[in-house]
Amino acid sequence: MEYYSHCNFSQVVDTPLLLSSTLNEGSGLYAGDGSVDSKGKPALKNDTGQWKACSFILGDILSSTLLLSVQDLLFLTVVRSNTGTFFCERLAFYGISTNLVNYFIEKLHERTVVASTNITNWKGTCYITPLIGAILADTYWGRYWTIAGFTTVYLIGMCTLTLSASVSALKPAECVGSVCPSATTAQYAVFLTGLYLIALGTGGIKPCIWPFGADQFDDTDPKERVKKGSYFNWFYFSQNIGAIIASSVLVWIQDNVGWGIGFGIPTALMGVCIASLLIGTPLYRFQKPGGSPLTRICQVLVASFRKRNLKVLEDNSLLHETQDRSSAIEGSRKLEHSNELRCLDKAALISDADIEHGDLCNPWRLCTVTQVEELKILIRMFPIWATGIVFSAVFAQMSTLFVVQGKLMKRTLGSVTIPAASLSFFDFVSVIIWVPIYDSIIIPIVKKFTSKERGFSQLQRMGIGLFVSILCMAAAALVEIKRLQLVTELGLEDEKVAVPLSILWQIPQYFLLGAAEVFTFIGQHEFYYEQAPDAMRSLCSALSLLTNSLGNYLSSLILTIVTYVTTKGGKAGWIPDNLNEGHLDYFYWLLAGLSFLNLVVYMVFSRNYKEKKAAAA
Repeated sequence: MEYYSHCNFSQVVDTPLLLSSTLNEGSGLYAGDGSVDSKGKPALKNDTGQWKACSFILGDILSSTLLLSVQDLLFLTVVRSNTGTFFCERLAFYGISTNLVNYFIEKLHERTVVASTNITNWKGTCYITPLIGAILADTYWGRYWTIAGFTTVYLIGMCTLTLSASVSALKPAECVGSVCPSATTAQYAVFLTGLYLIALGTGGIKPCIWPFGADQFDDTDPKERVKKGSYFNWFYFSQNIGAIIASSVLVWIQDNVGWGIGFGIPTALMGVCIASLLIGTPLYRFQKPGGSPLTRICQVLVASFRKRNLKVLEDNSLLHETQDRSSAIEGSRKLEHSNELRCLDKAALISDADIEHGDLCNPWRLCTVTQVEELKILIRMFPIWATGIVFSAVFAQMSTLFVVQGKLMKRTLGSVTIPAASLSFFDFVSVIIWVPIYDSIIIPIVKKFTSKERGFSQLQRMGIGLFVSILCMAAAALVEIKRLQLVTELGLEDEKVAVPLSILWQIPQYFLLGAAEVFTFIGQHEFYYEQAPDAMRSLCSALSLLTNSLGNYLSSLILTIVTYVTTKGGKAGWIPDNLNEGHLDYFYWLLAGLSFLNLVVYMVFSRNYKEKKAAAA
């Protein structure tokens, strides 16, 4: 695979050729970001991209309507958000993961520990495989063909899972009294094959689907840039619609109608949305893959190390770059030189040895400014990326300690018993409420004061979300303080029983967490797309998803350390099996404190962050 389209390099660039993309007002017939149409020709702005293309990328409106079956107002917002391929993938993912532990225990007759381990391993795989999909997309296939290929793998996995749950020979017999026959090796293998094909399939969809949708809006056109910001909001909205349906309707079908039908519905819908994705092909804008991003990073490091003894030039115009308007990296615009990390600029210095050997086309010895800037951008993004891990650790509490806390509260409402885990519904509802509020109300108001296209910058938006996450932890701590007060008043310290405090008091912490998502997670999607090098957008998308996995690991690490420290001397500790004799509120305050420190670190790095500047292609 050739990573460079040509070697028409100049030895010396006498004048800077780059301008910020904001200087190109998007005028002209063609998209200014280097995108092409399905025939490989420059993309015509009026015939390709924008919302008409996203309606196919994110799905078929009719299939979404049939699936949702909601009131007209919600239908209109779903049409605007163009739910579909990603909507169906999220619906399928949550439809499987939400109730998967029950399938392992009730249908495959596994012990709780084994079932939990299997699910943990599977979910961990689902956040590792995006790195595979991202590298394939950026290096070889491009985002479109990666999505098409991996959705097919996903569909095969769903079909396998559905057959495993429907065909008698592929699942264990039902329990007879207390006797539950174990699954045979073949039955287990078929089920796990379907499950891990889904993990592989989601690895190609997650890191590519939202960048591919954003590719439909021209970075160099101010009007389309505004639409792109709205696209990220409604994209996340559609994800949460899928999560609500999966955690309610599909779970109910699985428990009360049958697992075969519960798995079969999202399977059929995935087939419809693959067809929808393919039908819209003539309308799409495509970004060409630029070759292996990992190889280009290594080339800069090797070239700069070889020239470590050379002195960095003060005149940046003497650094190596193409004279052409386009970058030497396929599918990437030129990047303007930045003054940070000047030691890496040595990779773009033309040495006497380079001239003597006439070796100006070997990127392991001589790199362009654009290639060097790619690595600089990744290094600048790293501290911002790292702060997302702490936020994800807070987010992980929704499916763990929030549920444990809710189990020891009054869960009856009239004659109805509310499952503790079902309170996550209010997180999804919060997102659904906040997205239209942010897009239609907050942005127009803030624009009047900031004069920015999207109201807040991506970094400001993410910072607000980090602040709201502190409020979320504080709200959870205050509820626990009140709950423990009742425990003391009623003398229930030694009893693992619920206290007469309604579980509905947990709603504020779920609602605040949903608001934090809208600001931070959506802001991250925008940030990693806009600030990532053009030919590394899928990779940066995968790295942003990796913070979810690392956040869960961080949460487990903090929990392990806290348990070890607080149980010394035979004490019950902050988080014992019986929370009535513990202090879960202290743990929440600890997370709030860590989130505050995380916000301070974030503010330091975000204040000094230098945004990338790219020329129109």
